[in-house]
Amino acid sequence: MAQRWQRAPAGSNWGEFGPDDQRGRMNLVTAAKVLEGVREVQEGRTFCLSLPLDYPGGESMNPRRKMPRRFSVVRDGKSAGQQGFCWPYAAEDPDLTDVVNDDVVLMSLQYSTQWDSFAHMGSRFDADGDGVAEAVFYNGFRAGVDIRPGIEDLQATEPFARYPGPQADALGIEHLAEHGVQGRGVMVDLEHHLGRQRQAVGYDALMRILEADRVVIEEGDMVCLHTGFADTLLSMNRQPDLARLHETGTGLDGWDDRLLNWIVDARLACLLADNPAVELVVPKLASPTRAGNGLRQPRLPLHEHCLFKNGIHLGELWYLTELARWLRLAGRSRFLLTAPPLRLPGAVGSPATPIATV
Repeated sequence: MAQRWQRAPAGSNWGEFGPDDQRGRMNLVTAAKVLEGVREVQEGRTFCLSLPLDYPGGESMNPRRKMPRRFSVVRDGKSAGQQGFCWPYAAEDPDLTDVVNDDVVLMSLQYSTQWDSFAHMGSRFDADGDGVAEAVFYNGFRAGVDIRPGIEDLQATEPFARYPGPQADALGIEHLAEHGVQGRGVMVDLEHHLGRQRQAVGYDALMRILEADRVVIEEGDMVCLHTGFADTLLSMNRQPDLARLHETGTGLDGWDDRLLNWIVDARLACLLADNPAVELVVPKLASPTRAGNGLRQPRLPLHEHCLFKNGIHLGELWYLTELARWLRLAGRSRFLLTAPPLRLPGAVGSPATPIATV
């Protein structure tokens, strides 16, 4: 396909895997990389890296993301009588013994443990080189053309919009699912070194931690950042204390240019964290090199750098504490990671139940 941009953003890798690529750095998770992950399995023990999907609980952490609601399926509009919604096939044929349940769930796909697709976040950028910024996504795919907006019904009484969308005709989460998410995971245990106090981790701090723990990150590795945030959240039993959570756990410093450069230069496949955004969300900077010179800037610079510029998927609100502690006791940092999203065409994110095998 012909290249769809005249200008690529500074610091981006648009076109690295071809002008029509929709998998980004996950292309580095090759068959050989999968085998590297398999070779990390020594005991056959598994760890579930997902929170229960009804966590965090409520909608106070992010009012735009609605908590799951489950419903029973009623056959032919009828109740199943005294057995609730368990449906006995004997109602159709008295000689049948089967009793069945079906259910339906409505939830925001990024409510709990999740993957972000490249359609999740783009930027206003002059990709045409005509002096006018347009809303574009990784590899120049366009808002309104390749990623079509949904229509929110402001009068809706239900917690979900009544109209479908957004529809990612490009960059949807199914491309990650179809590639397969299995390979070598590498744990970076920020909590062990920094505790659970809120702080932005820049390049220097991260390099010290990698050196202290002798963690080596190679091309195609899937990097997990343990901060302890999800563990704190789990202890709140679906009633998140926002004040306490605000002070809990670390995150990467998205304003540290050396850190952003390292993320690309390390050629890691994806970044995964047990906090809500991988990066620590901080107010807009007022330094002369940022807001002081009148330049527009993102609210989430690491999201822009990874999802928009460099095709690096992000995973958020993973549960990493048990695995991180086991790895530390075992003197290890690597494991086999299996973490497919839902193969849901056109979706901009997906819940996940990742599994680590050690």
